[in-house]
Amino acid sequence: MIRQKQVLLEELGHRVANSLQIIASIIMLKARAVESEETRRHLQDAHNRVISVAAVQKHLHGSVTNGSIEMGPYLATLCAALAQSMIGDNQTISIKFSGSGGISTNRSAESIGLIVTELVINSLKHAFKQTTKDGVITVAYDVSGTDWQLAVSDNGCGKPDGVFAQPKTGLGTGVVKALAKQLDANVVTLSGALGTKVSVTHATFAAA
Repeated sequence: MIRQKQVLLEELGHRVANSLQIIASIIMLKARAVESEETRRHLQDAHNRVISVAAVQKHLHGSVTNGSIEMGPYLATLCAALAQSMIGDNQTISIKFSGSGGISTNRSAESIGLIVTELVINSLKHAFKQTTKDGVITVAYDVSGTDWQLAVSDNGCGKPDGVFAQPKTGLGTGVVKALAKQLDANVVTLSGALGTKVSVTHATFAAA
């Protein structure tokens, strides 16, 4: 009976991921058809988010064992999916994963994956210029006991106060803060001439 439920859940996960990819394709077709540049940008943002959520769901349901997941392979796969769906052929920007990894619950991994997606989207939109060469976005995840720290950093043109240091700066900020709150984590932004780093820290990891 348990095995049957697992099979059904896996099948549901695949169908959800496939449906999301179909929706993303429809959004992109609409984006190519509209004349308004602003509307096109909004549709492309929606497309990127849907593709990323699909990648998260596909990897989660393909890797989960007893409700837990290895964060290293999971985030590395997510970074590859984000790079493939969001970085144009004419852009010399890469997304890399580093860190010790660790094991997390399925639910926490999903929230962390969505935070990574929003922070990567933010970096791609604000950190780099069209002429940027060798741009790098680094996603790091480290654990200390039951605590963990996620950091997304870039080597782009940082802002003095940082986009996520401000209370109200758009959809991405609200999503990150809401997900961090669910995870009982704090969000800190450091931004300057060498780029921006957003850290999401659970409990006492920083002290450890």
